[in-house]
Amino acid sequence: MYTFLLAVHNLLRWIVLVLLIVALVRAYWGWFGKRQWTHADGRVGTFYSISLDIQLLIGLILYIALSPLTRVAFSDFSAAWSNPDLRFFVFEHLLVMILAVIFAHVGVAMAKRAEEDVQKHRLAALWFTLSLLAILVAMPWFRPLLPGL
Repeated sequence: MYTFLLAVHNLLRWIVLVLLIVALVRAYWGWFGKRQWTHADGRVGTFYSISLDIQLLIGLILYIALSPLTRVAFSDFSAAWSNPDLRFFVFEHLLVMILAVIFAHVGVAMAKRAEEDVQKHRLAALWFTLSLLAILVAMPWFRPLLPGL
């Protein structure tokens, strides 16, 4: 089960990134092009935040129940903190990715509440950019696409 969920988690990151890029392009294009906010603009942001929610759920299942890394870390926090790879997965990755999810949801909510179309695009662009930056910092780029490869 661990290997399967880790593979799903690893593959889903690319879907999340594609949805994020689409959401960012639409937001910046709408902001600087002074375009009207469309139903599709809102849907892309919503799909992006939903994909992040699914990714977070799978990550939490791995973190809490299945990961051998967290078992090792929970048995000795000071040793985990002094090991950069273990610290990354047990502390840094989790916290920064939660921030990325929060930024995405704030962007969706603020865009919905804004009154003017350009303001909707601007708010979505800014919050989704913060989400992107958090993801880029916390994504384990050095991990293979599938475990064992």
